Amino acid sequence: MLPIENAGVVAAEERAHVAYLLTRYPHELSLREAEDLANWFDRVATPADVLALAQDPTIAPHYRAFRAAHYGVSGPRRIGRLLVVLGTVAAVAGALSLMAP
Repeated sequence: MLPIENAGVVAAEERAHVAYLLTRYPHELSLREAEDLANWFDRVATPADVLALAQDPTIAPHYRAFRAAHYGVSGPRRIGRLLVVLGTVAAVAGALSLMAP
């Protein structure tokens, strides 16, 4: 585990790396790098990190394109989540209908 005094430095370095990857999105980014970006946004990024990237004029267009492709209305993650929710609702409704007299 990192010492507390290094946490800000590490976070700034990660954000700088993400900014670099975003400037290469979508044409010069490998599949692994795109997955790393998605993971960082899902699990690591704070709202302040996202705001800093979204407000940077050199990164903002790339950030918006990445978000639209991976988190838009028809993005694969959103569709997957929707299918999980719908499947759960259908399973609960089916179980309740079987338990009804």
